[in-house]
Amino acid sequence: MHIQQILIFLYYTYNTILCKLQCHYQLKYQQYYYGKIIGDTEKDLYLYWRWIIYTIIYTLAMGAFSEVVLAEEKRTQKLVAIKCIPKKALEGKENSIENEVAVLHKIKHANIVSLEEIFESKSHLYLVMQLVSGGELFDRIIEKGFYTEKDASKLIQQILDAVKYLHDMGIVHRDLKPENLLYYSMDEDSKIMISDFGLSKIEGSDSVMSTACGTPGYVAPEVLAQKPYSKAVDCWSIGVIAYILLCGYPPFYDENDAKLFEQILKAEYEFDSPYWDDISDSAKDFIVHLMEKDPNIRYTCEQALQHPWIAGDTALDKNIHESVSAQIKKNFAKSKWKQAFNATAVVRHMRRLQLGTSHEGPNPNLTTST
Repeated sequence: MHIQQILIFLYYTYNTILCKLQCHYQLKYQQYYYGKIIGDTEKDLYLYWRWIIYTIIYTLAMGAFSEVVLAEEKRTQKLVAIKCIPKKALEGKENSIENEVAVLHKIKHANIVSLEEIFESKSHLYLVMQLVSGGELFDRIIEKGFYTEKDASKLIQQILDAVKYLHDMGIVHRDLKPENLLYYSMDEDSKIMISDFGLSKIEGSDSVMSTACGTPGYVAPEVLAQKPYSKAVDCWSIGVIAYILLCGYPPFYDENDAKLFEQILKAEYEFDSPYWDDISDSAKDFIVHLMEKDPNIRYTCEQALQHPWIAGDTALDKNIHESVSAQIKKNFAKSKWKQAFNATAVVRHMRRLQLGTSHEGPNPNLTTST
């Protein structure tokens, strides 16, 4: 009888704990798997019930409300990037982080940085992200010795394919820009990855939004005009990125924000000589269709993917590296373009792992975003 009572007690205790855990997850993030951190030190994160240990190697980037660290899962030696967000910093911003988690948890695409796990401790929320170590877009273009329209076309094709996927899922990125485009690896033929979904939005039933957001040089006219807008804003941003990839400078620029906004509102830009003299008419036509002022006429991602400059063979194979890289260096100083992950630090660490050397502490030479 005594043993039977113990078994009954254990059974009800187990079910009570299980119900509490399920309620906790449902209340916190109803549709997400949510783990628990049972210990976090300066170097390690100990994860509840599966006893996974992530060793923190060093900081990759510092933001206003979060820190991104390079970490290694001890059992598999897999490298990941972990976004560490203090819960104090989330006070009043819960909707923002829930939106980012909602977006990241929903999408799986070869050209989009994926969210692998979500964990929390008493003090922090941890987003375990796929690690991308190939560096940012502009750095790679500058490092190349040979760069052509075809290279730019292939990059834009990958971006369009990923953004079309987002749009088909009812998601608008709303902050597409070069520093949110990272190479997956250091391989010469590495794919490009879209990161940073902090401003992304899952469209409602009416598929129209009105919140002004984004980075000024890349936002569509309808956003600046404070008009309702849709996923067409992403297509405008892709047009701006394509423009920069072919000449190395932005289509809109002025030290005075009011004048900059006026240029964008009027969609006033030029294909200036001599920078555009060697660029094909097809490339210019492609940009014109994406940077169309009227969002109802502006190309969709699907239409852009069918344009001859993307789907055909009209992209030229002439080397434009010297001109484009010189303009990128001139117009996009490192201080202005903050990277989400320090690729150099990642590669150094990966090489140390391959050589079997021990982990080092934070690298004093790391540059971090603010």
